[in-house]
Amino acid sequence: MLRLLLGALALFLSAASMQVQAQEWPSRPITIYMGFPAGSGVDVVARLLQPSLEKTLGQRLVIDYKSGAGGNVASETVFRAPADGYTFLLGTAATHGVNAALYKKLPFDVEADFTPISTIADIPNVLAINPAVIDAKNVQDFIAKVKAAPGKYSYASTGNGTGTHLAFAAFNKQAGLDMVHVPYKGGPDATNSVLKGETCCVFALLQAMMQHAKAGKVRLLGVTTAKRVGAMPDLPTIAEQGLPGYESYIWFGIFAPKGLDPAIAAKMNAALKIAIEDPEVAKKLVELGNTPRYETLAQFKATVKADRAKWAEVVKAAGATID
Repeated sequence: MLRLLLGALALFLSAASMQVQAQEWPSRPITIYMGFPAGSGVDVVARLLQPSLEKTLGQRLVIDYKSGAGGNVASETVFRAPADGYTFLLGTAATHGVNAALYKKLPFDVEADFTPISTIADIPNVLAINPAVIDAKNVQDFIAKVKAAPGKYSYASTGNGTGTHLAFAAFNKQAGLDMVHVPYKGGPDATNSVLKGETCCVFALLQAMMQHAKAGKVRLLGVTTAKRVGAMPDLPTIAEQGLPGYESYIWFGIFAPKGLDPAIAAKMNAALKIAIEDPEVAKKLVELGNTPRYETLAQFKATVKADRAKWAEVVKAAGATID
């Protein structure tokens, strides 16, 4: 009997301790890891949310970059971190959808080993070209020029198996193109390769390419969403230009390690809702070509599950794999 009472007391004290911890959270700075370099599209979105989150939570947010392996380095860092509410991950449909199918050996499960907090935004890609390398006026013209010279043109991506790689692989398959894939370590490097003429083109985040297009350094041929994007309503979709049904976009979202106290998860979710729905933040996200997207804890969990299945089919169709 005494042993049972002591066991019950221990459970009570543990639960009470967790409740106090949740009530006091956060009491020190919070670190958000991302698997992509400073200046990348993920970083731009994180910086937009940072002031609102810091104001709501009353603590400083530290953004830490651990790029590499398609975002897996940062994901593993958060996977191995304590679930105390002070370590989060800014993940994507690639890190928690694509990678589960692409990498044969991951030390974590993208669903079971993380606590999904909320999506942030849907992020469209755009087909951007360097006109000095391939002077195409639209998608149909681009397809014709590439078909006329099989194996001549190289396209950049942000890494093997990333969303930009798979977007181009799907595009090439549907259009019947023969191109050379050149993977880079993140968006800035991939973009620079196109600007320098090392590669002809890239499927990149619209938000990262708009400034280069306005400066005349690249030409944007089409967006990868089913509908045109509000930030550039005159830019047609790729589906409109001879590839019906073509669509490829990703989301950004916040994750915590598995086992996070539900009360802390709810608080972080509420803080993200405030940030995402802040009129100024939402306006800037839209101006970058993105669609703000808040989800509840349950909704985001369902999104991760559904996208994991969807991207598994895309990866299979592309024949992509990484040991």
